[in-house]
Amino acid sequence: MWDKTYSTDEFVYGTEPNAFLKANTDKLKPGSVLCLGDGEGRNGVYLAKLGFEVTSVDLSETGLAKARELAEANNVEINTICADLNDYAEEPNCWDNIVSIFCHLPPPLRKKVHAASAEALTENGIFLLEAYTPRQLEMPGTGGPPVPELLYSAGMLKDDFQSLEVFQALETEREVNEGSKHYGPGAVVQLLARKT
Repeated sequence: MWDKTYSTDEFVYGTEPNAFLKANTDKLKPGSVLCLGDGEGRNGVYLAKLGFEVTSVDLSETGLAKARELAEANNVEINTICADLNDYAEEPNCWDNIVSIFCHLPPPLRKKVHAASAEALTENGIFLLEAYTPRQLEMPGTGGPPVPELLYSAGMLKDDFQSLEVFQALETEREVNEGSKHYGPGAVVQLLARKT
């Protein structure tokens, strides 16, 4: 599915970073960043330009090829790993930051990946996430999965990351203008959490 989505000259989610990530970059810990479901690489490349050591993991080799092209065009390097998050093993205490932007996973996999992510952070490491909430179903055509079980709530994420210090878990609405696939009003949840 994702290879087909990304098999176009267009960057379907644009080449600019996610707005929530951009607004909160100053909260990240210097060092390494793992970008989950980074697709065509807009967020990973942005972070690499700021001096972070970036690894982008995604299911789509087509998306990651475009991510490498975007990195080259911006004179930066990112590491790319083509993997299903079902199979990708995050090592404990190895990432200074983990970023998850619109990486919508089925509930069992979501819980597994979020638990592994909490363990994988180094001390004072940051987990940053933005995803669509179930209210997004009232805004058809503007982005996000069309099924409720793939959408996230603040309560769900607080539960997933109860081992971390959650200092923001906000459900809100904002204009999401990030490529042709995310365009228009969005009902989102924004999470920032720290490993203490």
